[in-house]
Amino acid sequence: MVITLPAARRARRIAGQVPDPELPMLTLADLGVLREVSMDPDGTVVASLTPTYSGCPAMAEMRAGVAARLKDAGYARVEIRTVLDPPWTSDWITPEGRRKLAEHGIAPPGAAPARASRPVPLVLSPTRSSVPCPRCGSADTEETSRFAATSCKALWRCLACREPFEYLKEI
Repeated sequence: MVITLPAARRARRIAGQVPDPELPMLTLADLGVLREVSMDPDGTVVASLTPTYSGCPAMAEMRAGVAARLKDAGYARVEIRTVLDPPWTSDWITPEGRRKLAEHGIAPPGAAPARASRPVPLVLSPTRSSVPCPRCGSADTEETSRFAATSCKALWRCLACREPFEYLKEI
C-alpha cells in the first residue's frame, strides 16, 4: 500500500477534531495531547497521545474517541500509543485552545517561564497568586478551592464581578 501525504494529513485532521472528555470545548489538538498522527507502510494509522498528568482518568476516553473517529472515517487499522516524553505541560495548549477556555468562562493557564539550559534551584510556592477573571478581566480574584471537578482545574472567585470560575492549572 502506498501512503500519501494527503491521507496522513487527513488522519491528523480527523484525530485532531476529537473533543476532550473533560473540557469538551477543546479538541485534543487544542489541548496539545494529540502529539502525532502517522501512517505505517501497511496502512495502519498510528496516533500518539500524551496525558495531561500521570493517571489521567480521561485517557481511556481520549484513546477510544480517536480510534472511533478514525475507524468511522474509513481507516481500518488504527493504533493509539501513549507517549510520555516529552511530558505534557500547559504550554502545549494552543492559542485557539486558550481562547476557547476563556470564552467558556475557564481561565486559561499562563505561559510557563522560559526554560533555562542549566539546572535551576527548585522553589516550592503557589503557581499563581492571581488569575484574571475570564468574564470581566479583573485581577482582583481569589482561589476558593485548589481542586475543581477535575484535578487539573481549581476554583476561583472574582471579587470585582463576584462570579466564580474555574482555572486550568499550569503544569
